[in-house]
This record gives sequence, C-alpha cells and structure tokens, in this order.
Amino acid sequence: MMTDTNKNLFSLDELSGYKVAENYNDVRGWNVKDANNRAIGKVDHLLVNKTAERVVYLDVEVDETLIEEGHDTYQNRISEGVHEFLNKEGENHLIIPIGMATIDEKNKLVNTNQIDSSTFAKAKRFRKGDLIDFAYELNLLRHYRGDGTIHSSNTVDGFYDREEFNNTFLQRDME
Repeated sequence: MMTDTNKNLFSLDELSGYKVAENYNDVRGWNVKDANNRAIGKVDHLLVNKTAERVVYLDVEVDETLIEEGHDTYQNRISEGVHEFLNKEGENHLIIPIGMATIDEKNKLVNTNQIDSSTFAKAKRFRKGDLIDFAYELNLLRHYRGDGTIHSSNTVDGFYDREEFNNTFLQRDME
C-alpha cells in the first residue's frame, strides 16, 4: 500500500490554495469526446501534481456504453508471466493527460483528438477515489500513445515536462 507521502496526484478539491486559473474554464462536469466525436464520459475531477504545481490529468467518469464495449478487454501481454488485467465492477474512471485534451468553451466540451474510443475502452480503469500510482500513469500514457518509447524510469522527475502535460490549467491562490 502506498503511503500518503508518495501520493503523486491530488484532486483539486483536496487542495486548499489552488484553483483553476482565471483565464481557464473549470471543466468539471463537462462531457468528454474522443477523436471520432464519440462521448467518452464526463470530467469528474482535475488531478494536480503538487511538485509540478499544476493540473496534469482530467479524471473522467467513463460512460457505461464505452464500458460495455470494452468489458472483456485485455491488454496484450508485454511478456510471458505478466498478467493481463480485467477491469472490475465499479472501475469506471480514466485519466487523460491535460495536454491531450482541448477545450471547446462554446459547447462546454472536452475533446481528446489524439485518442479514440476503442483505445479508451481497452484502457485500465480505476475506481473513484483509488490512489493512482505512477506505474499506472506510465502505462496509460504508453497505451494512449501506442508506443513503448516513453521514459521508463521509475522517477517522476521531468515526467510532466512532456508535451502531453503542456497546459497551464491551475493557479496558486496567493491571497
């Protein structure tokens, strides 16, 4: 079990003194659409990395229809002895790197032009409130990008400097 000191991601509403930057929309509650304009779910939370002091993920509550479609989805074995996962009952959340999302202010939509619904359906989900570990972040990013070239060290240092996280969604309340 990870201790709180190792906790890498915090929900924005867990943190006092942080708020969505003034020139940004608070997208919580907005619908999320994939590259083919298909509804994926709704933004439930904004996830902040405290070290980077910014929102790095949208925590999305996944639409039931997507879950049905990907219900028995296994990940391909990377190597023998690595067990494939099966999403369990109640696991209906996914994270999307903030830089892979674009905001459609007029229609109150979040679009993920780089990821399609089948990729989402095959992704490992988690249960609301679960502690998200860095290995999960790493695996999901690899899955979304469809490559294994991502920095594979176990360190978070510099991880959020990647283009996938390039978005200034957060500002610190200095009052």
